[in-house]
Amino acid sequence: MAIIETEAPLHEAHRDNHTHRDVNGGWLRPAVFGAMDGLVSNLALLTGVAGGSAGHQTIVITGLAGLAAGAFSMAAGEYTSVASQRELVEAELDVERRELRRHPQDEEEELAALYAARGVEPELAREVARQLSRDPEQALEIHAREELGIDPGDLPSPLVAAVSSFGSFALGALLPVLPYLLGATALWPAVLLALAGLFACGAVVARVTARSWWYSGLRQLALGGAAAGVTYALGSLFGTAVG
Repeated sequence: MAIIETEAPLHEAHRDNHTHRDVNGGWLRPAVFGAMDGLVSNLALLTGVAGGSAGHQTIVITGLAGLAAGAFSMAAGEYTSVASQRELVEAELDVERRELRRHPQDEEEELAALYAARGVEPELAREVARQLSRDPEQALEIHAREELGIDPGDLPSPLVAAVSSFGSFALGALLPVLPYLLGATALWPAVLLALAGLFACGAVVARVTARSWWYSGLRQLALGGAAAGVTYALGSLFGTAVG
């Protein structure tokens, strides 16, 4: 009885803690890239224009135009990319579906061979493959996972990717422009807010990766700061040359 009482909490702890993050939903990558891209690209754009001694109104219009253009571009690109990937996967699933319909015995033997290659006894592997192949849809799902490494029921959504990308890019790109919209006339408040946003984004990303929050935050801060510094120098150079 003591053994049962000891093992029960362990089982419950395993059940409660043995969960995984959603790594195939299609929202995380575009959201992360969108926010980072929005921050870095619009910060770099604003610093480049400000380095060329542009006026307050020009800087604001440039920042808002960069926000709109970048958000729509990111959304369109993500939608097309994810939709194309999904169409390719669905085409491969159709191939597998036809093979299961035309050559069910060969596909069953193929599945048994896969299990046997992984250490299952050949007789047991054949029996498992036979039972799993009774349902055509289940057989398709198993073959897709084993041969293609995908889950037919969990394909990324192009719409989710597009919306995530659009919203995150717009939010990221808004940060460098926000101080100007609130009345700032100098560049440094926009730079400070954007760099703080980059560090925060990097720290948030670390919550769903194996990296520490400070490493991820400092990495994004350094990359964004470098981009802003280079474009400011180029803007100053070009502004002087044109002037």
